[in-house]
Amino acid sequence: MEDLITKVYNVVWSDALVYLCLITGIYFTVRFKFPQLTQLREMVRLLFKGSSSDKGISSFQAFSLAISGRVGTGNIAGVATAIGMGGPGAVFWMWIIAFLGSASAIVEATLGQMYKEVDQGEYRGGPAFYILKGLRSKIFAWTFAIVTIISTGFLLPSVQSNSISVAVEKAFAIPPLFTALFLAGLLGIIIIGGVKRISKVAEFVVPFMAGAYILMAIVIIVLNLQEVPSVLALIVKSAFNMEATFGAVAGSAIAWGVKRGIYSNEAGQGTAPHAAAAAEVSHPIKQGLVQGFSVYVDTLFVCTATALMILFTGQYNVQAPEGGFIVEHIPGVEMGPAFTQQAVAHHFPAFGNIFVALALTFFAFTTIMAYYYIAESNVSFISKQSSKRVIVWLLRILILISVYMGCVSTAESAWTLGDIGVGMMAWLNLVAIILLHNKVYKLYKDYQEQLSRKEDPIFVSSKFNFRNMDFWSGRKE
Repeated sequence: MEDLITKVYNVVWSDALVYLCLITGIYFTVRFKFPQLTQLREMVRLLFKGSSSDKGISSFQAFSLAISGRVGTGNIAGVATAIGMGGPGAVFWMWIIAFLGSASAIVEATLGQMYKEVDQGEYRGGPAFYILKGLRSKIFAWTFAIVTIISTGFLLPSVQSNSISVAVEKAFAIPPLFTALFLAGLLGIIIIGGVKRISKVAEFVVPFMAGAYILMAIVIIVLNLQEVPSVLALIVKSAFNMEATFGAVAGSAIAWGVKRGIYSNEAGQGTAPHAAAAAEVSHPIKQGLVQGFSVYVDTLFVCTATALMILFTGQYNVQAPEGGFIVEHIPGVEMGPAFTQQAVAHHFPAFGNIFVALALTFFAFTTIMAYYYIAESNVSFISKQSSKRVIVWLLRILILISVYMGCVSTAESAWTLGDIGVGMMAWLNLVAIILLHNKVYKLYKDYQEQLSRKEDPIFVSSKFNFRNMDFWSGRKE
């Protein structure tokens, strides 16, 4: 079984996917004239503008829901894994994929808004919806929906719960079985409440947990301020094979940086458009820009904070491609959240392990909630009303089993399955957004024109000859 999983993993995460992610990001960045930089002020302005409605959530709630998906295990355990497999240079490639991925996130989130629909009084949308309506391919759309239900309903939640279990056991000596039962019970209570409850929890928890974590990182950065230039130099040199120590993993740095970057910020993966579609906005581009900003928050703030803490303190090991270690600063410590716990405990021995365990629990738990919302959106897509209730309950049971299994399984098997899920979704979604991006480009130009006239942009469907945008087609000038 492990051999089969490894073979599937190697096919899904071949170099082709790494290059597809990079090339897609470069193309969108150039085509849309560097929106990550030119629209930065607009992104921040939109974040706190707009309100919720009976059917939709506010831009900030959608941002929080998406961030709760983006800011997760990837930010603590994922960064540590990237350094452990690709050396410090992997961090540089995480930055690059975040910058480029921000453009991909703008495109996919805008598409999520364009082709959203109302289902039982709530907005629903995502790649399956824009593939069906925009590309008019039912087979492609159903393939994405089924892959997403399997990935976010079963493969990915176990990664998050595994990291919680590992960190909690290290900090509190609580057996994984107890963690598994507690997480599954708490998640069950929340997901039965639906998307509004999920977004309310995320809106409260996400700013608090991200703020506390970044604050801790800032304290550690200030304590090591004199080392910042040398650590940044180490990251850049290692990325370009200019650091002799990490020469053997220079190639791995690109692959692991991109892999863990996408796992962390989810740009182009196809998860964030589900949250973007749930927002109440007057123009699809508005939510596209908000989601583009969320990639920055995830990687450039939270991931960088983790990387600097680990590298300042030297609390990491780097595996050699042929086996053994290139660098082994902390013998016997398993790659993952333990690196980050060791780094914080280095400065704050009394509560470092506990702080990281709590931060990781918040991060990962809200990510599992976001996964459930995404999986449920795709259940809505493939099921008729008569059968939907049964499938939703099956999904709830499936995700609770996944959370339980993740806690009691090994980290390596959980991450491998999670990577397969991320990779399959990314392959399908990247192809879809490349084929549909011209429509987003037309909307982007329309948005810019309205801004230049000092207007609050409003999307009017009659200006465009786009089919199957049912939600927007009723709007008049």
